[in-house]
Amino acid sequence: MFRTQIYLTEDERDQLHWLSITTGKRKSKLIRDAIDEYILLKKSSLKRKKRKAAGLWANREDLPNFKEIRDEFERENID
Repeated sequence: MFRTQIYLTEDERDQLHWLSITTGKRKSKLIRDAIDEYILLKKSSLKRKKRKAAGLWANREDLPNFKEIRDEFERENID
């Protein structure tokens, strides 16, 4: 584990202290748990956004043929 310092508002400190007393868990454990939960939430949200965006550009007729452009570019650079 790595040690780090954070700044809390007075209300955050008070609420964290209350949770610590109520749950019997150390403040550091509560903070680590909250960070872990936040990371999982963000990862899940990003995965949902990626799935939603998948295929967004599929079946578009107004886009150039990028494969042809790449092939042409590669031919020009070989010569």
